[in-house]
Amino acid sequence: MDGTGAAVFKGCGSGSEEGNGDGLFLVIDGLSPMVVLISLALLPLYKTKQPLRLSSNLHSLENLEMGEADRGLSSSSLLSHDYDELLFKPSSFFPISHNYLLLLLLAFLVFLYNFLELHFLSDLLTAFRGDPVSLTYNSRSQLYQSVASKCHIIHGRFSPTPWLSSPHLQTAFLSLVGKSPHVTYKRRIFYASDGGTIALDWLMSSDVKGTSCINDAARQNDKAPIVIVIPGLTSDSSSSYIKHLADKIAKHGWNVVVSNHRGLGGISVTSDCFYNAGWTEDIRKVIDHIQCQYPEAPLYAVGTSIGANILVKYLGEDGINCPLVGAAAVCSPWDLLICDRFINRRLVQKFYDKVLTVGLQGFAQLHESILSRLIDWDGVKKEHKDKPNLKLDPNTLLPQRAKSRSVRDFDNYATRVLGKFETVDAYYRHSSCVNFVGNVSVPLLCISAMDDPVCTREAIPWDECRANENIILAVTQHGGHLAYYEGISADSIWWVRAVDEFFDVLQSSPLRNRRKKVEGPSLSTPLESPIDQGPYVNVLEDGMVTVVGNSQEDIIAEDERNEDLDHIKKSEDAILHDEKSDHLTEKTPPKIDLNQPLDQNLNDLVVPVRRQMDQLSRLSRNSIWLLTYIAIVTTWPLVGSALLPFLKKKFRSIIPSASRIR
Repeated sequence: MDGTGAAVFKGCGSGSEEGNGDGLFLVIDGLSPMVVLISLALLPLYKTKQPLRLSSNLHSLENLEMGEADRGLSSSSLLSHDYDELLFKPSSFFPISHNYLLLLLLAFLVFLYNFLELHFLSDLLTAFRGDPVSLTYNSRSQLYQSVASKCHIIHGRFSPTPWLSSPHLQTAFLSLVGKSPHVTYKRRIFYASDGGTIALDWLMSSDVKGTSCINDAARQNDKAPIVIVIPGLTSDSSSSYIKHLADKIAKHGWNVVVSNHRGLGGISVTSDCFYNAGWTEDIRKVIDHIQCQYPEAPLYAVGTSIGANILVKYLGEDGINCPLVGAAAVCSPWDLLICDRFINRRLVQKFYDKVLTVGLQGFAQLHESILSRLIDWDGVKKEHKDKPNLKLDPNTLLPQRAKSRSVRDFDNYATRVLGKFETVDAYYRHSSCVNFVGNVSVPLLCISAMDDPVCTREAIPWDECRANENIILAVTQHGGHLAYYEGISADSIWWVRAVDEFFDVLQSSPLRNRRKKVEGPSLSTPLESPIDQGPYVNVLEDGMVTVVGNSQEDIIAEDERNEDLDHIKKSEDAILHDEKSDHLTEKTPPKIDLNQPLDQNLNDLVVPVRRQMDQLSRLSRNSIWLLTYIAIVTTWPLVGSALLPFLKKKFRSIIPSASRIR
């Protein structure tokens, strides 16, 4: 044995000095514990009849060599075993069935690694340094020069928790475990004009331990900045990520208020109005209410998931009239129609679709007394295993299954009806905030993850965000949906730190005192597209959405009709203007100076008439050409029959003269 410490696997055949029957002899000398454990774990796979004998000295090895000398085995061949041979030689002892099992196990692990979108190996190769954050902004943006360029977090890297190296693990950990700080809210009730009730959960900076007040204004609650938080779908102030955000911001001396959606946060629905992904009236009234209560406090807002869609849509609708100083949208769906196609595309996404549907059905179950008289309750109610649905299908005479088996089904039976939309696609198109991005006039930080399992990256409006100088788009490679856990213990959320730093820098910048207008025309209505104008849409196999009923010819004809109407309207306005001018002319005729020459007086009379005739001829030029064309077409049979003999006579006289010249 050499100095490295080797292990020799030796099979002893029948008739050998070591004993009869098949056996296995193992010599171990100076091996590391890990190699010994691996070797012992592999040995039971080799079928032995003799007990395993271990030798840890060189004398036993020498005796073994002497016994093998008769079979022509040299000691150098026995001592040539190294660690690699020790690990790979036992694989020959595996039966064929075990090899198949190992291949199946390896294939399953590869499938699971890709199915869960794990990135542990790639993180391991980069020593868990994380990937840099991708920023999209306008090159002329003063927001980037004054604020974003000073934010170190969004200019750094995001390194997820090593044992949560998957968007699904991150999202599941947020929903199931969700370690969060202890937060105690103070609830205030806001009553909407339609009779609805909204729970406002306040967290004052004075109620949080470890608050670091930066200036005197922050110590006064009536002047401290206020951050209004809009939770996601079926989330409220008790959600883990909301508590992380509220605790982080309150510790910096700011006040936080969580505006819970109607029917959430333990509040009953008191009107026939429910919230949806495009309902911005509630947050508008809440912001106005808070501004009236704290007129000297700067207002900020943070929206998450569906709340981010509501916030961006509100910012675009109000434009420069928005009272907010800054805002942040985290994991916004952007385009609900694209996200609806995405969440039904793959198996893992369908699982999220089912989970969200169960949450919506649970929300509907809480308010059954009101919803049952407004919508088709059989289409949205949740089935219970202990209380199955006993209603029979009239066609199959079997118990009916729950109709709402997806978010789209729930929106079809409930959300669409409550929001008074004709179709589900119409609701999605009308409620998507991507149509309002161009009109955002408030400094806005948008955070999205490329591996978000719910809000796909296909819906991120890269070009729209780049065109607006008031938007900074920060996109990370990993993070899941609202999770972004970092650190070995997963006790910190990256986007919470990024939003807190962005607001802190914005508060100390000159941009907080002025609202910048968006270049270009102000958009009071969402940007329309042919899809919005079409009565129906067609979904192709690849998920693309096309319009049915709006052909190119229809669009061209519509444009021509619009141009004709505009031309007619302008002509009518011009005629009315001319009539007014005529009346004024009749009332105040031009004065004729008898002392001037007669030609000058005639010129004064002719010039206005000539000017009006020129104007009339210009306005009716198209009509004159049209009338000329009609006159030629209608009179051509008569005129042509009269001109034909004359033309024949002329041609007869021209042709003989030409022949004589030749």
